[in-house]
Amino acid sequence: MGGRPLFVLNLVGFPRKLLSEGILDEILRGGSSVTKGIGIPTLGGHTIDDPEPKYGLVAVGEVAPSRMVTNAAARSGDRLVLTKPVGSGVVATAIKKGAADPEVVAAAVEAMVALNDEAAHAMVEAGVAAATDVTGFGLLGHLRSMVRASGVAAVVDADSVPFLPGARALAEAGHVPGGSARNLEDLAEAVTFAESVDPVTRTLLCDAQTSGGLLMCVPPERLAGLLERLEGRTPALAVVGEVVEGRAGSIRVR
Repeated sequence: MGGRPLFVLNLVGFPRKLLSEGILDEILRGGSSVTKGIGIPTLGGHTIDDPEPKYGLVAVGEVAPSRMVTNAAARSGDRLVLTKPVGSGVVATAIKKGAADPEVVAAAVEAMVALNDEAAHAMVEAGVAAATDVTGFGLLGHLRSMVRASGVAAVVDADSVPFLPGARALAEAGHVPGGSARNLEDLAEAVTFAESVDPVTRTLLCDAQTSGGLLMCVPPERLAGLLERLEGRTPALAVVGEVVEGRAGSIRVR
């Protein structure tokens, strides 16, 4: 949202009986090393005894209200810029079933561990006013939320959306998360697909992402400057569509 993180806190659920194994130590050390690497300290946190391991960070930061980037400021004519490939949900599901090749796993991990900090800095420098992350609701789900909140519609060029290597083949083989399938069903009334957009592409456009990229709405006159700032700084860089006038929250995929 254009903010500057000041510090983070750990939030952990972990089985007490495994504390002596050193697993949690490595998890906390890993998270702290990542945030420390971009100048954000970890100032403690909270833990609870939980049979199912859970780990996350809450970030505390600041932002000038006049420069806040929100999901309610998209305007007709804005171009849609995506900074990471899509398909991590499908790859993760295949990993659980032992069906993903090592090179496919490596590409997905590389994308997921890439931070959005440089993309966020470029976004603010370019004067972007509207953006969203792409996580559990998939590319189309988060886009729907943004254009609905902004009172506009959107058009997505399916061929322009970058997918992770191997994601299409894995989706064709049926390795689709339940959340991704539910996303597609939930968007039935909001999204119109051209007949040329095949079922696998439709599913991938709704794939529930882990550590996805940013989807930015950029006025045409600022597009070139943003792309220049982002070049080589993000796992992917693609103009995937545009914001248009229309029924609020509706999306056409061509």
